[in-house]
Amino acid sequence: METSAVGGTIVTPGRKRRKFPATALTWLAVTPFAAWAVVRVAGLERGSLPTQIMTATPYAAAGSLVPLLIAAVGRKRAATAVALLATTALGFSVLPRALGRAEATTGRPLKVMTINMLFGRADAATIMELVREFQPDVLSTQELTPGAVTDLDEAGLKELMPYRVLQDEWSAGGSGLYSRHPVEPLWDVMPPVGHQMPAALISLPGGKPVEFIDAHPFPPLGPQVVEWNEAMAAFPSASPDRIRIIAGDFNASLDHAALRGLLARGYKDAADTVGAGLIPTWPANKRVPPIITIDHVLVDERVGVKEVSVRDVPKTDHRAVLAELTVP
Repeated sequence: METSAVGGTIVTPGRKRRKFPATALTWLAVTPFAAWAVVRVAGLERGSLPTQIMTATPYAAAGSLVPLLIAAVGRKRAATAVALLATTALGFSVLPRALGRAEATTGRPLKVMTINMLFGRADAATIMELVREFQPDVLSTQELTPGAVTDLDEAGLKELMPYRVLQDEWSAGGSGLYSRHPVEPLWDVMPPVGHQMPAALISLPGGKPVEFIDAHPFPPLGPQVVEWNEAMAAFPSASPDRIRIIAGDFNASLDHAALRGLLARGYKDAADTVGAGLIPTWPANKRVPPIITIDHVLVDERVGVKEVSVRDVPKTDHRAVLAELTVP
């Protein structure tokens, strides 16, 4: 404000600050979750980073309630409708994993345990405690080293589970199947893609043998996402002639199209079936608690699932998965 030479006062209007429109802010909150829902439902994740991000879908489903509330309170009808669709789609993708129930089926009992041993460092004594407590018929191990084989045998596994098909290595690539029952190695089931993934016929008493595959594809990090997809596609489809079980560290969650594609070929996720599908398995024994579920027991649709639990094992970043099944 200043005085004019001819009298009077010149008033200079202040600059008005432009406010970001509330509608734009609402859409800014809604759009990422809507896009996430589209990618998840349609299975559109491509490349390493989107594939890794997709494991956070359960948290995105919960977080999608925030933009829905923002849109509803702001009375933005179009944004509210889109946010509601996104929340619904994400909710239907995630919530069924917590709503399953045990299947009352008859058949031969089969207990399965799987554990990633983190370069063979997993505590052998704890694993043996679980073996003695749970009494699995089959133990599927990943990142099994020659040293871990020795540690487990010295801890008593050799007496309890004397039959085995081992492809142990001094790296993350080793794997091994242990069994209480006689086994027949199958060397032509999985192509050489990913880590070692041994397979075997388990002579389960009371009927035909059961085929078992120890799963451990590469993680979908960087260029390894290509081999990850190849491994997921290489797992054999369910067969009417043979009951097959695939258990291990898939480096995949049920929010990955690649794993859902495998399930669509005649399998079901044991934990998902009994409402334990949201229990995280990785990373364990860290300052950050386990946040994603990448260790699974996949079973033929004809296999009954009675119970699935997850247990901590010191010195490894994966939790053990224990599944109680019934086989026709």
